[in-house]
Order: sequence, then C-alpha cells, then structure tokens
Amino acid sequence: MPIIVSEIRILPGEPKEKAFEKALSVLKIKPAEAKEVYLSKISVDARKKDRVNLVCSVAVSCDNEEKIAERAKGKNIVLRKILPTEIPVLKNKPAVRPVIIGFGPAGMFAGLYLARAGACPIIFERGAKVEERTAAVENYWKGGVLNERANVQFGEGGAGTFSDGKLTTRINDPRCDFIIKEFEKHGAPKEILSKAKPHIGTDMLREVVKNIREEIISLGGEVRFLSKVDDIGVKNGKIVSVSAEGMDFSAENVIIAAGHSARDTFAMLKEKGVLMEAKPFSIGVRIEHLQDDINRAQYGEFAENPALWAAEYQLSHHVGERCAYTFCMCPGGYVVPSADREEAIVTNGMSCFARDGKNANSALVCSVSAEDFGGDPFKAMAFQHEIEKKAFEMGKEKAPAQTVGAFLNGGTSRFGKVEPTYARGVVDQKLSELFPEEITSVLKTGLLAMDRKLHGFASPDAVLTGPETRTSSPVRITRNSETLEAIGIEGLYPCAEGAGYAGGIMSAAADGIRCAEKVLEKLLDL
Repeated sequence: MPIIVSEIRILPGEPKEKAFEKALSVLKIKPAEAKEVYLSKISVDARKKDRVNLVCSVAVSCDNEEKIAERAKGKNIVLRKILPTEIPVLKNKPAVRPVIIGFGPAGMFAGLYLARAGACPIIFERGAKVEERTAAVENYWKGGVLNERANVQFGEGGAGTFSDGKLTTRINDPRCDFIIKEFEKHGAPKEILSKAKPHIGTDMLREVVKNIREEIISLGGEVRFLSKVDDIGVKNGKIVSVSAEGMDFSAENVIIAAGHSARDTFAMLKEKGVLMEAKPFSIGVRIEHLQDDINRAQYGEFAENPALWAAEYQLSHHVGERCAYTFCMCPGGYVVPSADREEAIVTNGMSCFARDGKNANSALVCSVSAEDFGGDPFKAMAFQHEIEKKAFEMGKEKAPAQTVGAFLNGGTSRFGKVEPTYARGVVDQKLSELFPEEITSVLKTGLLAMDRKLHGFASPDAVLTGPETRTSSPVRITRNSETLEAIGIEGLYPCAEGAGYAGGIMSAAADGIRCAEKVLEKLLDL
C-alpha cells in the first residue's frame, strides 16, 4: 500500500530522480528510509506556454506508511490500496465450458481470467488471428480486395488492434491496474505503467494480443477463429447452446462481447427475444493537421524539446442539444480505411507506438441521440450504414475529403500543406452532402469554437476525411445490474462496447473481467 505523492513538478529534461527527491522531501523521510520509489504517473502541463512542466505522481513504499502519510498530510498525499489480483481456481474443469463470443479486449480479458481460474473457456471470433488479419488489412489498404472476415473491425484484438492502443479511461475501476500490468507483462512497453495517457501503438499491440491468446490456450482455453456465432439456443429462459459455422455447442454461460460493428449478431439476438435499446453515439469525420503544428500550439517554445512527446488534444463545444467534440486523437498517426463490408467507406485513426508520423489526426464528431431514431437501435444502425454507403458512392474506392477552408467557406480543396493519409486515396467532395444539414452545422460551429481553444485547429489547410461512423455502439443490450445477465435470459452476459457498456480498450477489458467474475461465481457454486 504505497504512498502516492502527486503534483510533483519538474522541468522537461530533468531526470525522474529529481521528482523522487521532491516527493521524499514532502514526506519528510530520507532516501535510505524508502524501500521503493517509482513514477506512478507522469503527464505534461502546457497550459502556460512559457512554463511547460512535467507533472509527476511518485509512489513511495516504506515502513510505517500510514503514520508517515498522516504526519505529512496534504491533499496531494494519499495511501493507495492495491487490490489483490488472485483469481479463485476451480477444483475441476466444468462439465460445460463457458463460452465467449468475440476476442476483442473484453473477450480477451474474460478469456484470460477464466482460463487462469481453470474454466477452460471456448472463444469464438468471427475474424482471423492477428497474423492473418494484419496481412489482409494491409492488402486492403494498398488497394486490394476487402476481406469481410479479416478487416479493421473484426478479428483478434477487436477494432482497437488497428488504432492507437490507447489505455486511457474515465472509469475508476480497480481492475484497470490489473489490465495495465497484464498488457505490460504480455509485451507492451513498460512506460504504460506510469504515463497519464498510456498507449501501446498498433505495431506493438498486435504482438501483445497474440501473447494473451497463447497464454489462454496454454491454460486449456480454446480460441476458434473465423467462427461467427450465428445462433443461440434458449430454453425455459436459459441459454443452452450456441451455433457457429454449422456446428452446435452446449452452453450454460455465454459472454457476448461481439464489438460495436456486429450488426448481424444484434439482429440475431433480437430474433431470440433479447431486449435492447438505442443509445447515444456520434458521427462525423477525421481531421488531420501537421503534428508539428499541434506541438507548437500545445507546447509553445518547448515544442521541439526532446523530453516531451507528441502533443495531444481533447476538445468539445456544445451547440444546443448536441455536442461537437474530438475523439480518439492519434498523434503522429494515420487515417485508415476501416470498412467491414463491400461498397462502404469507414474511417478510423491509427498510430504506431513511436507516434512519429507527419500528421496528427482525430475524430471530429457530432453527437446523436436515441431519440433521433425513436429509440430504435436498428434505425440507428441503418443510419450509420446509409452514411457509409453514400460515402462510397461519392468516392467509390476513395474517401470523400475536404480541406477545412473549403468545408467552412466553399470552393475547391487544394490538398498540399497537410497531405491526406487515407491509404486508398481521397477525392474532393462536399462533406455537407454526406451528412444531414444539422450535423454539418454542428461540425462547422464546433470547428470555429475549437480553434479559439487550440490555435490553428480550424486552419484552412487542415484536412477532413469522412465518414467516422463507428465511435461507439448505437445499441445497449439490457442486463440485470446485479447478475449482469441479459434481461429474461439466464446465462447470457452482454458485455463491453458492442452491448453498450464500455467505450474503449480499458473499459471494455474491465467489463470483460466483470462478466467473467460473475460466470466464475456460478461455477464455484456447482
């Protein structure tokens, strides 16, 4: 239970030992009294461009921690309780193995948890393993044919495998410590343990997810790739089976972590009487700037300081009942083709761990509500598909794009200073013709308001590429708040982002563990 001393400030370039000295001074203890001192968190404070600081939280382990923390007092001194991560182990392998549908962050961590418990889960993933998936995705990006079984949306690791591998989250869940440590244990960079906004990067995340898969298999779990679950059997209000690729499997506990793009799976669940409702999501474009310009806007005269990393931003602006905001910001990254079906254009953002690409990009989106679709999630999904199909018709294999100047003021886009990174190419098209007028209006108003917060955000040379439609699931599968089972179906656990209970790698993984805990509780009672 270390003492965390926060708000320790050092200058860019100063060694971390300087922060350690300051923390020990705050606690009024000598270096020899500390058993362990390490960075718990580090971030950049660039609010004052002439005084950029690194803000550190330092963890100190020593004897008499409670007494020392009480003596030092202060709002920036807390005792951090580290929860045990021991997983109960079953005495015997269950007669009916637990089933997991989907092998994104939720499915992976649910599978890892249950495998370590000796439950030998069987996992069905409609997409390919990461090695095959990577080859198929890169072929598509280079102009090849889309593989509907191996693409950015579906396959090992989920959609997050081809993103920035961001591990930031707004949830305050003790499971997050466990998740971060497991990522590092399976090959992620050690710095994710201390950065305030940790990321793994697409390049490293591919190896990490493979390593997690291999541990699950080594513990008796099974991962079936290219195996889409197309039916579930329900009898007397209980789940009794799943069907995948023409084969039936007995099932008593099924975690469904299918991801936000599994539209056909949602339709199947609806036919089975699973209750679901529409939830808010967002739609818009990816916006690209030169990373150097973002660095200057955020860091001022410190922009080229080698001790600082590629600058990020997070912006929002309310326009009536709607909100324009940035999402999934990828420093030094790329806008990537992310369709999962023919004749559709879908964009997403991606960065490698080094974040050393020329451009920065993020989603620039407008919120839409469940009420916009009369509370019908299938109308919301149809709206997403309509936009994606329309984008394809506008650009065929290329994505519709505009400079910010042309989007705001009309005229022809002249891509130059900021070169679009969308791998299959872009075509100059009026984005106002892609979206409903209200969404276009909110995006324009938001752009100008965000420029007042981040100078240059609405630069005429910045590039908008559309559409960004998969920010989150438009569906929430209703579940019991205590058991986490689907309302009316015992043994079915709607999980994570696709089911409407998460919004990113960390929260999805945490919900996967949460559902796995409920399954294990049942198995331990047998």
